Amino acid sequence: MPALDEKQNITLRLSKQTIQKARVLAAQRATSISGLLTSQIEQITEKEDEYERAMDRAFARMEKGFHMGGVHKLDRDALHER
Repeated sequence: MPALDEKQNITLRLSKQTIQKARVLAAQRATSISGLLTSQIEQITEKEDEYERAMDRAFARMEKGFHMGGVHKLDRDALHER
């Protein structure tokens, strides 16, 4: 199994205009285009992981249920009598 911090290269095809804008943006942030893209992709994937964890917690809470107070004095049949 590969180490979690093992890096792998990818190739992207972008328009020349997009690359030029990315160069300027990366320079403003004192990084490279690769660093800029790495940072953005890591942020996106972390947000996705956080969302999935939040959904798991929400479903677990829903399965457990919530006590809303009060006591039911009628049974199902009594509630549905006409």
